Amino acid sequence: MTALGLLHPGHSAEEDYPRIEQLLGSDIRIDLVRTDVGEDARRVDALREMGSPERLAEGVQELRHAGAEAVVWACASGGFVHGWEGAQEQVRALAQAAGMPASSTSFAFVHAVRELGVHRVAVGATYPEDVASLFAGFLRAAGVDVVAVKSSGVVTAAEAGTWGEPELLALARAADHPDAQALLLPDNALHTAAHVTALEKELGKPVLTANQVTVWEALRLADRRVNAPELGALFTREPIVQV
Repeated sequence: MTALGLLHPGHSAEEDYPRIEQLLGSDIRIDLVRTDVGEDARRVDALREMGSPERLAEGVQELRHAGAEAVVWACASGGFVHGWEGAQEQVRALAQAAGMPASSTSFAFVHAVRELGVHRVAVGATYPEDVASLFAGFLRAAGVDVVAVKSSGVVTAAEAGTWGEPELLALARAADHPDAQALLLPDNALHTAAHVTALEKELGKPVLTANQVTVWEALRLADRRVNAPELGALFTREPIVQV
C-alpha cells in the first residue's frame, strides 16, 4: 500500500480525490487533510496567507499518523503567488515540518510538463488576470514557453467549484493556442478528474489539471508510476506529444 498525503484548502472539488484514488487501483491511498482557507479570495495577499508555513504545518501531524509517504500542498495559487524562490522555500519548510518528501501543485505542473516532453503550453486560468499572470511567470521561470494565457476572472474557490464540463470545455477552447503542445488548467477548486479525457479529445493534445497533477506529483515523490488512461496522457505509459 502506497499512502499519499495531500494538504487541501477547504472543501472545493475535494470529491476529485476519491475518484482519482479509485482509478489508480486498490494499493494506493490518498489521505486528504483540509487546511484553513482563511479568506476565500483570489487576491495575492489572501493567497499568500493561505499557503503560510503556519497553516500548512497544522495538517502534517495528521498525515504522519496516517502513514503518508509524501505530502503535496494541493493549492496551485497558494504556491506560485510566492514566486519561484518563495515556492521552493514553502516546499522546503513543508518537508521539514512533515519529515517526508514534499512538493506543491505549482511544481507538479512543471514536473508534469517535463514528463510529457512538451515545451510550449497554453494556460486556461479561472483566476483574475493578475493571478493568472503570476502562474505564467512561474512557468517561465522553470523554462516553460507560455504561448497564451486566458483568465476567467473568478474571484473565489467556491465559485470555481460550481463549474462543470460545459464551463471547462469553454475555457479550454478559449485558452488553447495552435502553438501550444499542452493546455494547463491551474485551479484545484475545479472538478476535473471526470473530464480530462473529454478535454484532451476536444483539443487533441494533453491537458494538465491541478488535481490530476497533484496526485501524480505525490506518486512521483513516492517513486510510483501508475497507468491510468482515464486520467489523461500524463497517466499513460507513452505520453501524447505534439511537435
